[in-house]
Amino acid sequence: MDVNPLDIQPHTSRDTPPRGVTILGSTGSIGCNTVELIENNLERYTVEALTANRNVDLLADQARRLKSKTAVLADPAGYKDLKKALSGTGIHVAAGPEAVVEAAEQPADWVMASIVGAAGLKPTLSAVRRGATIGLANKECLVSAGDVFVREVGDYNATLLPVDSEHSAIFQVFDFDNAERVHRVILTASGGPFREFTREQMANVTPEQAVAHPNWDMGAKISVDSATMMNKGLELIEAFHLFPVSGEQIEILVHPQSVIHSMVDYVDGSVLAQLGTPDMRTPIAYALAWPQRMSTSASRLQLEDIATLTFEAPDTERFPALRLARQALETGGAAPTILNAANEVAVSYFLTNSIGFLDIVRIVEETLSAATGGKLGNLDDVAEADAEARRIAEDLVAGL
Repeated sequence: MDVNPLDIQPHTSRDTPPRGVTILGSTGSIGCNTVELIENNLERYTVEALTANRNVDLLADQARRLKSKTAVLADPAGYKDLKKALSGTGIHVAAGPEAVVEAAEQPADWVMASIVGAAGLKPTLSAVRRGATIGLANKECLVSAGDVFVREVGDYNATLLPVDSEHSAIFQVFDFDNAERVHRVILTASGGPFREFTREQMANVTPEQAVAHPNWDMGAKISVDSATMMNKGLELIEAFHLFPVSGEQIEILVHPQSVIHSMVDYVDGSVLAQLGTPDMRTPIAYALAWPQRMSTSASRLQLEDIATLTFEAPDTERFPALRLARQALETGGAAPTILNAANEVAVSYFLTNSIGFLDIVRIVEETLSAATGGKLGNLDDVAEADAEARRIAEDLVAGL
């Protein structure tokens, strides 16, 4: 890959003015944790904009607490309610998808990209194109757009800081100056709530069971992805674009305790790992304060209390999403875009009890087989591949 999105030179001065921040997706799990960290360090940050999908009450509350200059809803139906809720505060209110993009264009130094799904691509790119530092929690930017997104990061001299706990862990222990000395990158996975389920047992699980992650507190869509292990497949593709390694150098290891968040194996036999309690405030804080570190209220890791850490190879027969993701990475072009779009459609139907749990990955696999595919030269190609995959997935759902 010609462009390394993490080949960055930090500013190290402590005597800097407050950092301007925008949070895209402030009412989701990642966004709420980011709000908490900023609220506990208000002297270090000013908030340019907060955006949400349709949670008027929470967005208004966050905007007041952080004294945000702007508050934006993606869903225009909530505009009047948000306007009323923030009346008299002086906070600018807007609504609609284009208003979210405009929020990303505001002059914040640091942008949290935490809008879930492909909807986060356009506003995140808007922040990239003004050279901002991006805390990247949206997998789909790299999974759907891949080389196109990374090229934009290089062209506009933007900075990507991974927020996923696994990629943050790798970032913290990866020797970018000597990347050729890296033997393997090892992504750890909890295995999700159905790690020990048979395929027969998984056929009958409910959305309520799927969103009950054993270790992490996450949103519904990401929790379902963790349950199918598609989440780890998406992270595999994401890691390929974030770090200067080949797909063959990236391995997945199931680690149910979620204490070791990922590892880098060097050619001399050294394996460097980043450890911590399973709390998203830690990787968020790392990105938010980078290149410094900030205090958080995350629980301290007490290894003597945990006592035992276990590991196992992933089972791609019971969790075929891992196989599909690796195949999509190897195929390249539009394949990861198709994988992601079909998965978003299938998960949304599963969460409404319209399809079964095992139907999710089945729909993704059939969509990959039916879609046109091909190369991605620009963002229009990404949008076209995404739209085609969604149409096919919708038809497959209708045929069940």
